[in-house]
Amino acid sequence: MTAPPVARRSWIDVAGLAGRPLSVRVLTATVAAAALILAVLGALLPVDRPADRPLTPLAGAALAAAVVAAGQLARLRFRLGRGVVSVSWGEAAFIIGFVVAPPGWLPAVTLAGAVAAWALLAWWESLRNVAEVVHLAASLSLGAAGAAVVAGAIAGGAPVLGARMVTALVAGALTYLVLTFGLATLTLALHRDAPAAQILVRASYAKVPMVVGNVIVGLAAVVALVENPLWLLAFPPALWLLQRTYRFHLRAEEERRLWEAFAAATATLPGGTEIEVVEAGLRAALDVFGARRVEIEVRGRDGERRYAQDGPGQDNAVAGLPGPAITRSMAVDGDLVGELTVWLSEPTLPVPRDESAISAFGDALAGALHDAAARERVAELSGQVAYETRHDRLTGLLDRPTLLAEGDQLLRSFDRRRHVALLLLDINDFREVNGTLGHRHGDELLRLVADRLTELTRDGEMLARTGDDEFALLVPRVVPLIDSSAPADVPLSDSMPLALRRARELVEELGRPMEVSSVRLAVEVAAGVTVAPAGRADVAELVRRASLALQEAKRQEVTVAAFDAGQDAVTTDGLALLAELKEALAADDQIVLHLQPAVDLITAAPTGVEALVRWQHPRRGRLSPDEFIAKVEHTELHTAFTRRVLDLALDAAGRWHAAGVDVPVSVNVPARSLLDPSFPAQVRDALRRHHAPASRLVLEITESVAVSEERIVDDVLAELRGAGVQLSLDDFGTGYSSLAIVTRAPVDEIKIDRSFVDDMIESPAAGAVVRGAVELGARLGVRVVAEGVETTEQRAALIELGCPTAQGYHFCRPMPADRIVQSLTQLSEAAPANIRPLRADDAS
Repeated sequence: MTAPPVARRSWIDVAGLAGRPLSVRVLTATVAAAALILAVLGALLPVDRPADRPLTPLAGAALAAAVVAAGQLARLRFRLGRGVVSVSWGEAAFIIGFVVAPPGWLPAVTLAGAVAAWALLAWWESLRNVAEVVHLAASLSLGAAGAAVVAGAIAGGAPVLGARMVTALVAGALTYLVLTFGLATLTLALHRDAPAAQILVRASYAKVPMVVGNVIVGLAAVVALVENPLWLLAFPPALWLLQRTYRFHLRAEEERRLWEAFAAATATLPGGTEIEVVEAGLRAALDVFGARRVEIEVRGRDGERRYAQDGPGQDNAVAGLPGPAITRSMAVDGDLVGELTVWLSEPTLPVPRDESAISAFGDALAGALHDAAARERVAELSGQVAYETRHDRLTGLLDRPTLLAEGDQLLRSFDRRRHVALLLLDINDFREVNGTLGHRHGDELLRLVADRLTELTRDGEMLARTGDDEFALLVPRVVPLIDSSAPADVPLSDSMPLALRRARELVEELGRPMEVSSVRLAVEVAAGVTVAPAGRADVAELVRRASLALQEAKRQEVTVAAFDAGQDAVTTDGLALLAELKEALAADDQIVLHLQPAVDLITAAPTGVEALVRWQHPRRGRLSPDEFIAKVEHTELHTAFTRRVLDLALDAAGRWHAAGVDVPVSVNVPARSLLDPSFPAQVRDALRRHHAPASRLVLEITESVAVSEERIVDDVLAELRGAGVQLSLDDFGTGYSSLAIVTRAPVDEIKIDRSFVDDMIESPAAGAVVRGAVELGARLGVRVVAEGVETTEQRAALIELGCPTAQGYHFCRPMPADRIVQSLTQLSEAAPANIRPLRADDAS
């Protein structure tokens, strides 16, 4: 049987330098070399002993070495960061040694005494760190060398008990303190055991009181040696009392610091996740206990987890873990949370205060970990509940309410003109699967279908289970399956074919065989498809339309069918429109006017303003009259709506008249208004409310209404003219009998339809219609306004034909009411002074 190989250790491991920072290694080597050199040089100096020295050089050197060793053996230690600082009787040993031994020998004597003392301590406490012993002994030797130089320079040949010698001894002791204290501080700072400021403050607090006693004891011992050595017999009790006093002082300060740090650390334990609590606990334990290493083992429902952190400046993987380890179980109300293990840097057995503090810290950490676990469990349950309330439990897909709610949010984030599609897919004859294989296997089939659909779903699309065997796919980008890089804004004429193609591709993929309970099945799927602009329908309406298309696919026994608006005369938007219009009339900011001036063709001076009504819908955006006027005309809201439009128009006209622009406002009159005998009274009431003359208002009517056979129309028009309100014939040339209208219902203005203005440059026929309308207006003495003028060529052609007034984008686009006054004022001021706008009075 072969013996296991013995691991070979490097000289760095043997010397105890493993795991120590490079800067500390360099400092150790430098201090040791300097101490050795000074010890050798000092020993070679000539011995010049004054006659009053109490002992011979060799006896004095032996006594000095013994005193140095005794002073180090009686050291007191306190924890500083992750290091341990020793305070000893070194100053007293120096004072005695300077008197009894040759000063030049003190570095060597101190080095020998310190090495002997620390070697004995290392053996007694089972420590094998040679580097620390050498570093400490060399630091004391350097302190003694510096102190001997200072004291020797001051004392000269002064007698032992003279004032000059006392001064020299005190100065030497202080020099010894500064040098040894400075080297210790530098070592700890390089070792990163604690911040430099903390080292200076705490070490000074511990060391200064002992230095005073050391100096007094040293001087007293020198007096006893010179006067009567028997007096030294009284020193042990006094030294014992001083030692106890120093120990109590350090112990009280250490405990105060420990519990202050403990309170600060436990108060900052976070109320977050387990990782956050553990990380904070590791940092706090390292700081509070000055530990070399801290380990936390957490036991939870999902097993055990171990966390650890080493103190800075220590490579524990190389140097091992010297020092005692304290392990404490962490529990809350008898429930085990984990274990806390702290490796202390103090190379002695744990003292009760450390055990008590670590136990208390473990209790606080256990409470924080228990709370973190409880919070994580609550968050997990809350997330599970939130997930289950949004998802179908069987398939994990979104459920119907979530699709409707989140789908509407998605649609509102799009441009309202962007086309979206909704595909509704249903498994044909699903009941036969349940009846043949059982509901459990039917559920398995649904999960397989859901998984396959999930694989086919693209980014941004929403997939949901909306029924027993029904699935919905909201497609925000209507593009082919094989071309996901295609643009999202596809024209309406192309959207439906692309959506149908996508549906057929999905149906084909779902039709591939799948295995359910060892039975290979190939299901048939039908799909209904609808496409609409994002601003025209909500998801509920899209689902309803797709459902109608799905029914049609099943009726025709085809796989895919598209929604046909002809099959559905009423939509949810239509049903909701009246209720939403009531809310709009109750609000102040939904029914608005956009105003477009009509101008003199030559001077561009304003001659009138047309009021164009808009509905600022909160969900669907701005709606034009074509999208809601027809609904309004056939409901009881007609009167309130007309009143609102007249109020808005006359209010706007009042503002520009107040600004000095004297032009009327034109308002389109719905067909139902001319069939309402009370309409003239409504107009007169509106004029009275706004203190406006009747000439300020122009009512635009269409030819088809004006030539109606209804007698009431003639009466309403006559009453309006009798009240002084101007009438305008809108869209002239497109109605039933344009010439008959001007004789049956005299008007003040004719507006040539924009279709003729658009074509007049290239179409002689359209140009003839425009010329005829201009000539007719001139002969009848009414204003003529050409609508839809957009180019300079159209303006020039109209001027050539003698048309006096025009309206269109070429001059001014429709604008909100709060901007019209400025535009009218600018047009008026820019027009030549000798040209004035046409009015109804000027046409007679």
